[in-house]
Amino acid sequence: MATTKPTRISKILQEFGWDVMLGSIAAFYVVMVPYTKVEESFNVQAMHDILYHHHHIEKYDHLDFPGVVPRTFIGAFLVSLLASPLVLLMHYFHMPKIYGLLIVRLALGSIVLMTLRLFRLQVRRKFGYHVEAFFAILTALQFHLLFYSTRPLPNILAFVLVNLAYSFWFKGNPLTTLKCLQTISTVVFRCDTVLLFGPIGIELLLSKSISLWKAIICCISTALPCIGFTVLVDSIMWQRILWPELEVFLFNSIQNRSSEWGTQPLHWYFTSALPRSMLVAYPLSVIGVLLDRRIMRYMVPILSFILLYSKLPHKELRFIIGSLPMLNVSASLAASRIYNNRKKNVWNGLYVLLFGSFVFSLGCSLVTFMASYNNYPGGYALKALHQADVSTGEKLVHIDTFAAMNGVSRFSESEYPWRYSKEEGIAVKEYRSRNFTYLLNEHSEVAGYKCLLAVNGFSRARIGFHFPPILLLKEPKVFVHGNVGDQDIVFSNWPGC
Repeated sequence: MATTKPTRISKILQEFGWDVMLGSIAAFYVVMVPYTKVEESFNVQAMHDILYHHHHIEKYDHLDFPGVVPRTFIGAFLVSLLASPLVLLMHYFHMPKIYGLLIVRLALGSIVLMTLRLFRLQVRRKFGYHVEAFFAILTALQFHLLFYSTRPLPNILAFVLVNLAYSFWFKGNPLTTLKCLQTISTVVFRCDTVLLFGPIGIELLLSKSISLWKAIICCISTALPCIGFTVLVDSIMWQRILWPELEVFLFNSIQNRSSEWGTQPLHWYFTSALPRSMLVAYPLSVIGVLLDRRIMRYMVPILSFILLYSKLPHKELRFIIGSLPMLNVSASLAASRIYNNRKKNVWNGLYVLLFGSFVFSLGCSLVTFMASYNNYPGGYALKALHQADVSTGEKLVHIDTFAAMNGVSRFSESEYPWRYSKEEGIAVKEYRSRNFTYLLNEHSEVAGYKCLLAVNGFSRARIGFHFPPILLLKEPKVFVHGNVGDQDIVFSNWPGC
């Protein structure tokens, strides 16, 4: 028995070691940066309302703050269902709701990493253990992929299905790739996944993996039930008949309204987003295509997807995050080739350079993490207010748009006697006449209120000839004000601004 125990442990580590590593990093990001941004607000508020308001739809946040375009509730329902046992247990022990946010984010991360594991196993089957190992290592070194994996964005919900599509694509199952995954992802979660669906579908047709007639039948037979399901669920939740992703498609693509949130040049994904998110894996992915021609048939559709997306003026990394796993496979092929030939003269130097680039990537990810840690001042401000308050009686907190966009959600709120308002359009001079106990906003001075504390947020990075070479500069972003008519607030000991 003594001789078999290490063997069993080694088998477990071999099978699940990479999952433990990636899961631990993702969980670390969740615990250290629990708050969310405005892009995640719909799904975050939806998960909160599903877990805490249940069937009382009239209490749901989206009816008061619908956002620019409607989104589907299906992803929020699935994640909430998975998280509900732990949230129920948390509620039984009267724990703060912020732990519910941690639970739903960890639940989402578990789903994402499970699908990434399925894809990684297909990478091992197709290219070997070394490629699988470098795939996991490169993923771990990239801050953005694991950080985003727990963030309830529509892009991440679609990313779950994209990972499954990749695994079935590698497995040689074109029907499942098209029918069960890309079609569902496109019509339910992100309509722009069609830009990935199209090139992959063309590749499957050109390689004669599937006939055109079968592809059409599969897509239609999957799309129609999915459209019917999302229309049914979301029409009930939004209290009007709608297909969310159709409205998103009309808004972003037909009306081109997404450009109102900023535009970037045509080359931005290739010269900014991918280098920052992939780090050393970016040049390695190019080398991988040159060294191993097996990856070419998979890389062409992925690059086509990025090129097609580049045509849209408004660009964000999350729009193309589905391309990162496949690009990492190509990079892993290059890293594996360098590792396998490390004892040869020329390759030995490349191996040293590869190791150094891994260390450099780790350093870049640490810097990015620190910047992100300080990028949620609204959430930290509300937490500081809850901890510092000593006033008695009911407390009404007004949260302005900036604070709400940068860390505040319904999960951040406390129970009675706390009440919260996100009423929009209030001019600074009007606060004096309103009966708010506290204000969370971006103004350092408000008439009729005393500035109690300020929370710093990330401003910019400065590079210089010193140690450390990169300094992250912060500045006051969110201010907490107290009503001067409340004597408990005025004479309490606050940090000040």
